[in-house]
Amino acid sequence: MKLISTDFDGLFIIENFFAKDSRGSFTKVFNIDFFEKYGVHFIPKEIYYSISHKDVIRGMHFQSPPMDHSKLVYVTSGCIIDVVLDIRKESKTYCKYFSIQLNTNQNSILIPSGFAHGFRSLENNTIVVYNQTSVYSKVNDFGILWNSFGFNWEIRNPIISERDKSFYSMQKLNSPF
Repeated sequence: MKLISTDFDGLFIIENFFAKDSRGSFTKVFNIDFFEKYGVHFIPKEIYYSISHKDVIRGMHFQSPPMDHSKLVYVTSGCIIDVVLDIRKESKTYCKYFSIQLNTNQNSILIPSGFAHGFRSLENNTIVVYNQTSVYSKVNDFGILWNSFGFNWEIRNPIISERDKSFYSMQKLNSPF
């Protein structure tokens, strides 16, 4: 495994350990000793996954304090464009976004608290796994409108849930971070 820094404080890309032989493949996406070696405190409290059709956009989601969380996100099948938006008011990268293509077993993204998260599925039956440091809280569950912060999703007719379409724009966000 390898930890790769980004220009966003606390946001890391992780090159997963991957091995392949005549039996198939093996991928390691988390090792607490590896994280602690780099001073990254990450202990998952909830793990779930989504299965998406091609051209689905999910996001941009976050939870407010005190139920905010960091996320370790990776793809076990398919491919996505993963997008995070810094909503930490005091951050030098406030209102800026970061994106990366995540493919099956290759990389993970470690997203700190204070970021909204979303993705676009590039293939049918794409499976995205989320490991979070807090559990879901309906009261603290929020989002930002997917097309309100300047990111080019490179799609004309995305498939988006009614819930995700109802989020406020980034310009109307009163960030809790």
